Amino acid sequence: MFHRLSTDTLNWIIIIGIALFILELAFFHGGMVIPALFSALAIYIGRKHLYEVWGKVVFWLGVIGFVFSVLNMLAVRFLIVAGIVLFVMDYMKTKKEAQQLHPDRTIISEQQEEELIQIKPLFNHRLFGEQSTESEAYKWHDMNIHGGFGDRIIDLSNTVLPEDTAVISIRHFIGNLEIYVPYEVEVSIHHSAVFGRAQILGQHHWKLMNQSVLYQTEAYASTYPRVKIVTSLFSGDIEVRRI
Repeated sequence: MFHRLSTDTLNWIIIIGIALFILELAFFHGGMVIPALFSALAIYIGRKHLYEVWGKVVFWLGVIGFVFSVLNMLAVRFLIVAGIVLFVMDYMKTKKEAQQLHPDRTIISEQQEEELIQIKPLFNHRLFGEQSTESEAYKWHDMNIHGGFGDRIIDLSNTVLPEDTAVISIRHFIGNLEIYVPYEVEVSIHHSAVFGRAQILGQHHWKLMNQSVLYQTEAYASTYPRVKIVTSLFSGDIEVRRI
């Protein structure tokens, strides 16, 4: 269904969904957004203490509350209705095309396929929970991830970086980022946060309020191996240090 959907149509659906979300937040005293945030916080706290009975209770109450809160949001209801309408329209269009198709008029186009190697990413996208690189040696692949709640820990001392520019790109909602870089690796980092703090190779920013910071080591432009780090957080701290 989605391969038939034009980019403009998808953009309009997203814009209307965002507008309904803002409308609910501004004119309905937060609507179901605030309960959803509290439920997400309960999930995060409960996840941290799942080994205790009260942690399990808080976690599952948070999950139930989050699901009900999300399903009752105006934006989510709109997206569900829009999805159903698009599915019905796509089904009807497919049936119509099938009735109009004649075997003798079918045009078969051959497209030459290239040989590709599928690479398993180091991290999968995860909404909740902590993620970290392997504690043992692992093969490096450039990183491009986004997440919701939890910490992300990346240790580059357990891998061999290429004689080129390694890339780490992280977009995260709430949580802390820790990145450990060997001494022989040059570093460039561009970090932005709405709320948080940053400790980058000895440079401290104790209060970031909708700000960006950009640093690079002196020999970054001419020396390999090097790593380019691009991160963004809604709320959380980042620490980049040598190991």
